[in-house]
Amino acid sequence: MKRREFITLLGGAAAWPLAARAQQAAIPVVGYLSPGVPGTLAYLVAAFHRGLSEVGYVEGKNLAIEYRWAQNDYARLPELAADLVSRRVAVIAAVGGTSAALAAKAATTTIPIVFTTGSDPVQIGLVASLNRPSGNVTGIGAMQVEAQEKRLGLLHELLPATTRFAVLVNPNNQMTDSLVINTRAAATSIGQQVEVFAASTSRDIDTAFASLAQQPVGALLVSPDTLFDNRRAHLVTLAARHAVPVIYPFREFVEAGGLMSYGTSFTDIARLAGMYTARVLKGEKPADLPVLRATKFEFVVNLQTAKMIGITVPPTLLAIADEVIE
Repeated sequence: MKRREFITLLGGAAAWPLAARAQQAAIPVVGYLSPGVPGTLAYLVAAFHRGLSEVGYVEGKNLAIEYRWAQNDYARLPELAADLVSRRVAVIAAVGGTSAALAAKAATTTIPIVFTTGSDPVQIGLVASLNRPSGNVTGIGAMQVEAQEKRLGLLHELLPATTRFAVLVNPNNQMTDSLVINTRAAATSIGQQVEVFAASTSRDIDTAFASLAQQPVGALLVSPDTLFDNRRAHLVTLAARHAVPVIYPFREFVEAGGLMSYGTSFTDIARLAGMYTARVLKGEKPADLPVLRATKFEFVVNLQTAKMIGITVPPTLLAIADEVIE
């Protein structure tokens, strides 16, 4: 063998370990899609990370995450989902509700998608069935629409003399129509009426509470929505200012000073989404992963807030509360 050929061969052999190490160093990238803003939803990101770690993935160690936040502008979700697809992420985690999930599904039929939604995933067309989703999509259903009847019932038990309630919704949320239909049906079944107030900005929320104060509405249901979750302090402050009894969908509102909350633990939902994302990274197919349904519901009452707005919480409600903040 000629000396030049030998040196070339030797150099190629030396490069093999480098190439192997480079291949081993490549880590999967997850696309995280949310309609909200990162600051107020940090607790959900932390829960998502916990779920990933339960299956062996840690950001910065053996996993990278590309975050895309719509900053409460739902119209940006398709663009952000398309951007994640163009970057060829390994999985898209649409953690933040129905609109993010539908945007991700519309953007790709090949990249696996793990969603969280408060709507019925079959009814809105995310999956073919809960047990066998088919295609590239699976996730966790939070059953928020179904929980509206329970929220209304709890408000009715708190204020039995009230015959007129209100519900605050985001008109840009894909599940709003179903939620309003469900709420009105529940109200009719107990002889009550429901007024619908729509808000998609902070100014709209201010206007809604100003209108509430001028109408014979006894209490308010705040619908589950990332827009409202991002504005917990704003909503709680307005409720206190106008002395409006409010039931919220997540416990974080009550921890911030809200009166009551009933709904699934959204931190647990985000954790499960992290687990499912990790399982997909390990090779499982979304079509083989049944859609999980939320099983953990929480009823939380803040007695300090009740006293502040002049409400007496019946012992029957306190007895069934998972937590009472005194």
